[in-house]
Amino acid sequence: MKRTERHHLKENELAHTIAAVREYVEPRKRQLTLTGFVLFLVAVVALGVTLVRQRTQARAYDLLAEAMVVLDAQVIPKTPTDPSSPTPPPAAMQGTGTYETEDAKLQAAVPKLRAAADAYPDTQAGITARYHLAGTLAMLGRHEEAAQAYDEVMKRGGSSVYGRMARLGKAEQQALAGQYDAAIATFKELAERTDAELPADAILMQLARAYAAAGKTDDARKTLTKLVDEHPESPYAAEARQQLDSLKN
Repeated sequence: MKRTERHHLKENELAHTIAAVREYVEPRKRQLTLTGFVLFLVAVVALGVTLVRQRTQARAYDLLAEAMVVLDAQVIPKTPTDPSSPTPPPAAMQGTGTYETEDAKLQAAVPKLRAAADAYPDTQAGITARYHLAGTLAMLGRHEEAAQAYDEVMKRGGSSVYGRMARLGKAEQQALAGQYDAAIATFKELAERTDAELPADAILMQLARAYAAAGKTDDARKTLTKLVDEHPESPYAAEARQQLDSLKN
């Protein structure tokens, strides 16, 4: 076939293709225009949702950061200045961002953590803030409030690390409140899990303490033995051995 004939064939094929496309588009122009507008609207909405989510996450982390600054602040006890000393004591040089007592620091951190947790409760930053809020309340001896905060973390955190750690935290609060059966049930369940993110040795130690406090000496002894046998290098191993010796006497 000659080159000119092949060229004409290609031109005819292109012409037929363009004509076919035109025949398809013309009667459907309005429908295609509407479809294009809908797709554009969906894209705009998706972009808007993404931008709002990003701003929400950023604001949530800002609030968490503000709370953590307080929680991690220095504690510098206030001491009287010695007139004969050329160097003032640390408290005399105390500036903003420090606290005279640990209790004062924790008390100041609570509203900050609560604000961060309540403002954006379902974000990662909000869940993190509530977990630290629960721990702070626990250190202040407000065990019922701490347990409630841990419940909220479990609800919103689900199977995440914070969600599982919140179960451990709540069980600790239950044990401190004398609710030993509930605490033991949770500690046992957590001890049977194989999650590397949860400290198995710490869970066993807490379980043994709960058993001992509940007067279940045999169960406490078995748990402590398991801890020593399975985690001989654990920082809890020495305490576990001491507890075993005391339970034998």
